Amino acid sequence: MSELQVITTHGRVQGRARRGVELYAGLPYAAPPIGERRFRPPEPMAAWEGTRDATRFSPAAPQRPGDGLTNAVEIPWDEVGCLTLNITTPGADGAGRAVLVWIHGGDFKNGTGATPWYDGSNFAGNGDIVVVSINYRLGAFGFTAVDHLHEDEPGGSGLVGLLDQVAALEWVRDNIAAFGGDPSRVTIAGESAGAFSVATLLAMSEASGLFQQAILQSGSAHAVQSGEQARAVTDLMLEMADLQSVSDLRRLHPDGVLDAQEAVAESAPRRLGLDLSPFYPSTGSTVLPERPIDAIAAGASADIPVLLGTNGDEATLWGLGAAVDEDRLADWAGRFHPDAGALVDAYRVARPGARAGDLAVAIYTDWMFRVPSVRLAEARGLAPTWMYHFDWKSRAFDGALGATHALEIPFVFDNLDRAGVDAFIGPGPSPQHVADAMHRAWTAFTRDGDPTSGGGPSWPAYRPDDRQVMEFADASALLSAPGAAELDAWAGVR
Repeated sequence: MSELQVITTHGRVQGRARRGVELYAGLPYAAPPIGERRFRPPEPMAAWEGTRDATRFSPAAPQRPGDGLTNAVEIPWDEVGCLTLNITTPGADGAGRAVLVWIHGGDFKNGTGATPWYDGSNFAGNGDIVVVSINYRLGAFGFTAVDHLHEDEPGGSGLVGLLDQVAALEWVRDNIAAFGGDPSRVTIAGESAGAFSVATLLAMSEASGLFQQAILQSGSAHAVQSGEQARAVTDLMLEMADLQSVSDLRRLHPDGVLDAQEAVAESAPRRLGLDLSPFYPSTGSTVLPERPIDAIAAGASADIPVLLGTNGDEATLWGLGAAVDEDRLADWAGRFHPDAGALVDAYRVARPGARAGDLAVAIYTDWMFRVPSVRLAEARGLAPTWMYHFDWKSRAFDGALGATHALEIPFVFDNLDRAGVDAFIGPGPSPQHVADAMHRAWTAFTRDGDPTSGGGPSWPAYRPDDRQVMEFADASALLSAPGAAELDAWAGVR
C-alpha cells in the first residue's frame, strides 16, 4: 500500500488498491467554506506537510434526506471538509488517459460523490479511464444570493455551488496527470441536478477550456431561476430564520441554515410562485448573465461533443402515478400547459388505454426532462450531439417504477452488483446486456467523443431535421423522431 502515493500541487497523498484499480478519496480542492467564506466563491486551500490519507471518502456538503428512493437516506456531512473529490484510476503512472468527471444529482440539495453507484472501478478497469467524482455546496449553502444584502460581496452570488465545480475542474487540470489522466481529454458528466450543472457549465465562461466533452443524463439547460427570484428567496430565508443580515446567516449553525432552507422550501411555492426548488442556480450575474439554453443557442460550447438523454418514466420515482386520478388530471396538467385539455388529449391518443396516473407520469416526465433535453439538442444545431432514451423497465414494486429517474446510473457505470441496485431493479434475470451496451457507449464517448467508436451499433448524431435517438431497453434500437406527437403538443410552451 505504501507505494500508492502521488504528489499533488498541495502535497503528497496516500491512496489504496480497490477492485483491481487505485482509489484516492477525499482530496480537498478548495479551502473550507466556513465563516466569512460561507456563500462566497471557493478560495484556494493551503498546502499540507507530510502525507495526507486519501484512503477514505470524506463527508458530503450539509444536507437533509430528500424525496425519492435515491435521496431518502442520511448522508454524513460536514461543512468544514465538504469541498473534496475522489479519483479512481488504473494507475498513477502518467499514461495520459481520458478523464470522466462525475457531478452527482439530488435536486441541488442532496447527494455525494461517494455513492456506490458512482464507483468508477469498471470505467477504470474495463475502459482505461480515470474517473473523478466531486462534492460541491448544496441547497442554501450553494445557491443563496447575498449580493443585495452586502455591497462588498464578490461576484458569483447565488452560484457558489457551480463555482465549486469550476474549482474542482481547475484542480483536475492542474493535478490529474499525476494520477494517470490527460487534462486535455476531460469529459464532464452528471445526472439530474448534475446534468443541470453540466448544462450550466457549458454556458459559463469560467468553465471554458476545463473540459472537452459533456454528458447529460436526465437534465438540461432550463433549470434556473432569475436573479430577482433568488434574492426574494434569500429575503424569505432571513424572515423564516428571524435574522437581519448576511452576517447573521454566516454565524448560524449549519443545522440552523438547513432548518431555514426547509422552511423556505415549504413556503416558496405559495409565497413566491416558484415551480423549481428555491435553491437553484440563478441568472443575471457576471457568472451567468443569461439562461444556459439561450447562451447555448447563441453558440456557447458549440465545439463540445455532447451526449444527452432521459428515461421513459422519470416521474415514478416521486410516486406521481398514484397521486393523480382521472378527476384531477386536467386541472393538474394545467400547471404545466396553458391548454391542459389539448395536452391530455394528445397523450391519450399516443397512449391508448393508459390510466390517468400513467398519463400524469408521462406529462411530467416530458415537461421536466424530455422536452428540455430535446430543446437543448436542437439549440446546438449541427454541433456534435448524440441523444439516447433509456426505457428498460424496473421490475421492482410490481413494475410501478418503470424506467424511473436515476435507474440508468448503475447501467452506465456497469454497477448492477452494487449495494441497493437489486432493490431498484427488482426480481428476475440480470439486465447485464443493457448495462454492457450503455457502459460501452459511455466509455467510447469519454475516450473518443463518439459513442459508437467502441464497436457499438450505428448511432448517427442528432440533428433538428433528423432526430435519431438510441433507445436502451431489453431490445435496444435506433429510433427516428420518437414521441413526435407528444413533443409537438409542447410547441411554444416554456
